[in-house]
Amino acid sequence: MLEARADVVGSLLRPPELLRARERYARGELSPADFKRAEDAAVDRAIRLQEEAGLPVVTDGEMRRTSFQSQLVEAVEGFGEVPLEAYLWGEWRGDGRVGDRSVERPRGLGVAARLRSRRHLSVEEFVYARARTDRTVKVTLPSPSLYANLWSPEVSREAYPTLDGFLEDVAEVLRREVEELVRLGATYIQLDAPHYPLLLDPRTRRFYEARGWGMDRWLSRGIELDNHVIGDHPGVTFAFHLCRGNQGSRWLVSGSYEPLARRIFRGVRAQRLMLEYDDERSGGFEPLSHLPEDKVAVLGLVTTKSPRRETPEELEGRLREAARFVPLERLAVSPQCGFATSVIGNALTPEDQAYKLRVVAETARRVWG
Repeated sequence: MLEARADVVGSLLRPPELLRARERYARGELSPADFKRAEDAAVDRAIRLQEEAGLPVVTDGEMRRTSFQSQLVEAVEGFGEVPLEAYLWGEWRGDGRVGDRSVERPRGLGVAARLRSRRHLSVEEFVYARARTDRTVKVTLPSPSLYANLWSPEVSREAYPTLDGFLEDVAEVLRREVEELVRLGATYIQLDAPHYPLLLDPRTRRFYEARGWGMDRWLSRGIELDNHVIGDHPGVTFAFHLCRGNQGSRWLVSGSYEPLARRIFRGVRAQRLMLEYDDERSGGFEPLSHLPEDKVAVLGLVTTKSPRRETPEELEGRLREAARFVPLERLAVSPQCGFATSVIGNALTPEDQAYKLRVVAETARRVWG
């Protein structure tokens, strides 16, 4: 199992030149080859940034994605048009760019045909990144039940009469992706699962329950699908990321992990749990007492939502506080989420981002040597 004490979640701020290239490509003003060169350059910079920060784990920054979850829609037929708003809906709160307001889920959204893969989701990301670093490359994939948002009783029933049938096909696509990544040499894969903490809020939970699953089924069937994706791959470490929403420096829900911890911490077969703990919205460290002995809790103590500059001394204090509930040797540290869950990005500067990555690595050296 991977033993890195400093970790990253996934996305990094997209550079302005990549955002401009994306807009030009969408308008037909940039060729596919030129757009790929712009993506490649952004990935090169993202990897170099993480290496210079001293991180033992790097990602490609999710530079090739519209959103952390958009690559499934782009790689698989059956969804029709899925605008960026499909990934942004909800009651967003905070002091960031999205605004303290409700973002409506687009009308008529839903899978409309049986899923059929056109290409792999993240193989390009991994193969390119692994050739440009000697660090461990983490590949991020979405948890299958996250895509319940893209199943609609009105739009999807002809293709998928039930939510179960749709999510089973999603899980199978993701399982094949994992198998191909492992075949190509990937040793660290993460499933992003922010929808589980969203069940903590009654308003958000009502939406998910309207898909046909109650809270208990979300935890039992959802974890079963996650484990199907993870499969059995000796020598490969899996992480499982649980946060409470992250778009434009905003968040969706708050609340302790306690109602979820016993089921998820013990049920999912990932070896590393990436947990959001950057402020009081996450509650205390008490739920860590449910962590099984064969798992590591990677504590997201460094916020990606604001420019606040944490110090190694502050982070060491919080890690030692968490060690009251789980031994220090089964803890690690990371940012609480990505810096740009979608192309919108959070309200930080590149300098803020670089500082926060450095402080994660420095804290790990200070605490664990």
